[in-house]
Amino acid sequence: MAAPNAPLSIGLGTEACRLLSDASRVRLLLLLESLSLSAAELTEITGLAQSRVSTHLSRLKNAGLVADERTNGAALYSATAAAQGAAGAIWNLLRPQLDDAQARLDRERAGEVIRQRHRDQTWAESVAGRMELHYSPGRSWEATARALMMLLELGDVLDLASGDGVVAELLSPHARRVTCVDVSAAVLSAAQRRLAQRTNVSFHQGDMHQLPFEDASFDHVFALHALSYSHEPQRAIREATRVLRPGGRLVIAALKRHEHAETQRAFDHLNLGIELDHLRNLMNKAGLNVAECAVSSRETRPPYFEVIGALGVK
Repeated sequence: MAAPNAPLSIGLGTEACRLLSDASRVRLLLLLESLSLSAAELTEITGLAQSRVSTHLSRLKNAGLVADERTNGAALYSATAAAQGAAGAIWNLLRPQLDDAQARLDRERAGEVIRQRHRDQTWAESVAGRMELHYSPGRSWEATARALMMLLELGDVLDLASGDGVVAELLSPHARRVTCVDVSAAVLSAAQRRLAQRTNVSFHQGDMHQLPFEDASFDHVFALHALSYSHEPQRAIREATRVLRPGGRLVIAALKRHEHAETQRAFDHLNLGIELDHLRNLMNKAGLNVAECAVSSRETRPPYFEVIGALGVK
């Protein structure tokens, strides 16, 4: 197996491509991303012969893409959290592009298999410890966020790099006014269409590094994934702090530093994320008291991006 981030030889690269060129092995990997399943259960879900499933699992395990754990005498397989080596490098490139009807059907069948495994348990008991990975009717992060938002009174809000207005839509019922700022006229136009009925939302095309607002104009500034589009995050944070009122709060969500330049290019990001300590230092230098700055979430699919959540008070 190649070391992480090491260049791939032609032989190793070819071998890894051959491993992942089999549709059945890819189906198994997709199933094992969020579920721990036995070979027998994988056989039932996929309809493949158990001998083939066992052979595929052995090859995936040898490549470092799958691990197993013995529970009550049975081996349960799951995808490796941070796949490395030649196969891991190729899988991390391939995985974000995969969206397949067969894989969705496999996941539905997997849900039934899990229910059979836990037929003496409630649904919640059967997924305890990993509930956020499983669907149930009406249960989503969006629904949870909207419920929690009812507790907030946000006052005057500035939404930096506001995009097509999805955050403003969430915030506006709980704010006196929401001001959206984005450098792109096209996405602001989409936001205006989305929020046409929200009379407390306004739109400004402009640069978050040089905001067209007076000092101390806002109670809250939100920079949710805005820093990915900045060559100078220190300027963006300094400007956000300038327009905050005393006691106002800056809320940041930002990608933690990563090494996936292809993702940076695909989404027009201007940097590869930011380190925790660097973000904390920038907030301190801007005059904020940092109440929180930590990794708040980690994606469950390769390449397992981590998101930093930070809160600064002026």
